[in-house]
Amino acid sequence: MNDKVVARRITVRGLVQGVGFRPYVHRLATEARLRGSVRNTGGGVEIDLFGAASKIVDLMRRLPIEAPPLASIDYLQDDSLDSVPPDSFSIDHSGGGDVRAAATPDAAMCEACRTELHSPGDRRCGYPFLNCTHCGPRFSILNALPYDRANTTMAAFAMCTDCVAEYDDVADRRFHAQPVACPACGPTLWAERPGSIERIAQGSLAIDQAISCLQGGGVVALKGIGGFHLACDARSFDAIDRLRARKRRPTKPFALMVRDLDAAHKFAIVSDVEAAALCAPAAPIVLLDRREDSDLPDNLAPGLRRLGVMLAYSPLHALLIDAIDAPLVMTSGNRSGVPQVTENNAARTMLADFADLFLMHDRAIANRVDDSLVQVSHGKVRPLRRARGLAPRPLRLPDGFGETHPQVLALGGDIKNAFGIAKSGSAVLSQHIGDLGDVTALTDLERTIGLYQQLYDLAPELIVADPHPGYYSTRLARDLASARNVPLVEVAHHHAHAAACMAEHGMHRDHPPVLALVQDGIGMGSDGSLWGAELLLCDYVQAERLASLRPAPLPGGDKAATEPWRNLLARLDHLGQPDAWPESLARQLSGKPTLPLLAAIKSGVNAPPASSAGRLFDAVACAIGEADGAQSFEGESAMRLQTLAETHIAQHGTPKGFVFSTFEQGELRLIDPAPLWSQIATEQAAGVSSEQIAARFHVGWADVWAETVEHAAARHEVNRIFLSGGVFQNRLFASMLRQRLERYGLRVHEHREVPANDGGLALGQIAIALALHSADKRN
Repeated sequence: MNDKVVARRITVRGLVQGVGFRPYVHRLATEARLRGSVRNTGGGVEIDLFGAASKIVDLMRRLPIEAPPLASIDYLQDDSLDSVPPDSFSIDHSGGGDVRAAATPDAAMCEACRTELHSPGDRRCGYPFLNCTHCGPRFSILNALPYDRANTTMAAFAMCTDCVAEYDDVADRRFHAQPVACPACGPTLWAERPGSIERIAQGSLAIDQAISCLQGGGVVALKGIGGFHLACDARSFDAIDRLRARKRRPTKPFALMVRDLDAAHKFAIVSDVEAAALCAPAAPIVLLDRREDSDLPDNLAPGLRRLGVMLAYSPLHALLIDAIDAPLVMTSGNRSGVPQVTENNAARTMLADFADLFLMHDRAIANRVDDSLVQVSHGKVRPLRRARGLAPRPLRLPDGFGETHPQVLALGGDIKNAFGIAKSGSAVLSQHIGDLGDVTALTDLERTIGLYQQLYDLAPELIVADPHPGYYSTRLARDLASARNVPLVEVAHHHAHAAACMAEHGMHRDHPPVLALVQDGIGMGSDGSLWGAELLLCDYVQAERLASLRPAPLPGGDKAATEPWRNLLARLDHLGQPDAWPESLARQLSGKPTLPLLAAIKSGVNAPPASSAGRLFDAVACAIGEADGAQSFEGESAMRLQTLAETHIAQHGTPKGFVFSTFEQGELRLIDPAPLWSQIATEQAAGVSSEQIAARFHVGWADVWAETVEHAAARHEVNRIFLSGGVFQNRLFASMLRQRLERYGLRVHEHREVPANDGGLALGQIAIALALHSADKRN
C-alpha cells in the first residue's frame, strides 16, 4: 500500500447529522493518527484528512461499516485537498453551502438512556426528556439545517454546566447531542385540568396525577414527540368505550402501547421479524395477530384479528407505562378528519372535550409526526403509514436519474397525503400528512411544504400532481406552478403507483418496460375514467393498460366509498332486473333506496363507472352481511372481509377459490365478477359460513389475477412484476398472489420503503416527471 502523505477531502451525505457521526469520525481519525477536521455542512458532513494514503483509504472503508446506529451513508466522494495540515484532528463548527443533508428522523429511547431513566441517583432518573446521540427527538424539533441546537426548538433552553460538559466531551455519548437536557436546564412536564391553565402538579407528581386518572378509567391527553396522544387503560372496556364516544370513533381500531417485547408477547403472536420492527429505532406501530387467550376487551379493535402494538418509545411514555404496569391505548390527539394537535393552546381548545387530564410540557414541536404503522408480509416489513422514525429518511433515486436533475416538488394525492421533493439524486417523502378533506389539513400541508423548502433550500423547477381535477393537492399544485412560473406535470394515478415501486427497487431510469399490477380504491386513469384494478406494461415514461376489472357504476359518487351496499347494488345491476338477483343478496339491500339509484345508474347521473378493486371488496363484504351501514373509516369492510378469510384459513386451510370470467375488449382483458354472486348465494343457501365465503373470494381473486399476469408476461416476454396500490395492504391477498406469480417463474416486487397506498404516490410522481423531462431534453 502506498503510504505517501496526502491530503483528501471526504464529502459524506445521508443520515449523518445529529447521530454521533462527527465524534465517530474523530475516533477513527485519531486512532489512525490522521490530522484534519470534520464539520456539518448544508451538504452533509465534510472531512479533511492529512496523513498516510493507506490510513485514509482504510478510514473510508470503515466509515459505512462501523457507523453509529442511527447513521446511514448514501454518498461518499473523495477529492484532493490543497491546504496546510493542522497539528491535530478537530471537530469544527458547522458550515453552510448547498443544502443536500438529510433531516434525521426521530429515534426511540436507547437502552443506555432507559437505564438512566430508572437509575436512582442518576441526575436524569425519572426525567421525561433525557436523550443522547443515539436517540430522542430529531426531525420533530428541527427548524433548519444543518442540525445544530440553534436550529431546533431546544434553542430556548440554555444548557447547564453539567450538560455543557457532556456536550463538549468527544468521548461522551452526548457529545453534540442537540436536544441534551436535564432537570436543571431542560423542558418541564406538568399536569393541568381541561378548562384551566393552572398547573396542578409538576415533574414526577404530574406523572402521578396521570396514573391516578388512567386507573380511574379516565382519558389523558399527553404531549408526545410529534404531537398529542389520547391515552386510556387498554384493559378497560368502559374506558375504551368512553374514549370512542368522545372521539366519535365507533369502530376504527386503537393502537396499543406496551412496556417492552415481553409485554407484547402477552397479547399478540410476535415473529422474529415483527419483534425486530417493534424494537427498531423507528419504534412504529406493528400490526400483530392477537393471541386467542388475550384478555384485552374486544372494543379495542372490533371485528379484527390483529392489534396495532408499539413499545414505549419516549421517556415520558416509558414512565407512564412503568408506573401503571398495564398496556395503554395510545391514539392520536385530534378530532376526526383533522391533523394531530401539536401545540399546548390548540390542545386546550381542541381536546378539552376528550380528556380528563392534560400532561403538557414546554418543548415545542416544530414538525408534526404521527406514529408510523407497519406490518410484516412475506417476511418483510412493509410500511402502511410513514411518519415518526421513518420520515423524512431520504431515498436514493435509481441509476440513470443522476444528480443534476431539476429540483422537484410532487404533491401526491388527497388520501393519506404525503408530498415529496427531489434534489441532487435523492427523493425525500414528507411525513404522513393525512386526508385533505379539511381546511386544517390543507393548511398543515401548505405549512409543511414551506418548511421542506426552507430545510432543503428547495427551488422547484418541476411541480407534479395527480390529474384528478377534484383533488385539493392538484389545485394547490396548479396554483404553485402558476405562481412560480414553472412547468406542471400531471402524472396518471396508477402509473405513479407503479413507478413508486419501480423506483424503490432501483429500476434504472431507462429500463425496458415491466409489468405492474395496481389495485386500489379509485384514481384518475389515462383515459379520464376512474380506475382501480389495472395491469400495466410500463416504464417511467409511458404505461399501457393490458387488463382491468370490468367497471361498475359508483352510485352516489363519493358515497360509494363509505356505503358498501351501493357497490353491491351496482354489481347486481349487471345481472339484469332485480327479480333476477340472487335472493340472499337482494335481502342485503332491503330498506335501501335502490330504485332511485338504479334510475341514476341508468341515466348516468352521479354514477361514474370505475374499475375499483376496493369497491368490489366492499360489495362482497356487503353480500355476506359484513357491511350493512356506512363505514366509519376507510377500508373497514375490506379489513373485516380479510379477517374472516384469515380466520377460516387458519382453522380449516385454504379452500378452492370462486371462479371469475374474463373476456377481451380489443387489446384489453377484462376480469368480470358477474359469476361471483351466484356462487356466493349458492354457498349461503348451503349454510356455508361467511368466513369460508370470504376465503374463497380471496383465493379466486388471487387466482384470476395470477393467470392474467402470467398470460401478459408470456405475451410480452417480461419476467418482472411490481405490485402497488392500497389493496396490497391486504397481506392475505398479497401473499396468495405472490406465491402464484413466483410459481409461474416471475420476479415479484412489493413495497418495503414507502407505503403501497397513496402515501407512496409522490415517489412515483417524481420518477415519472424526471424521466419525462429527460426524454424531452433528448428529443
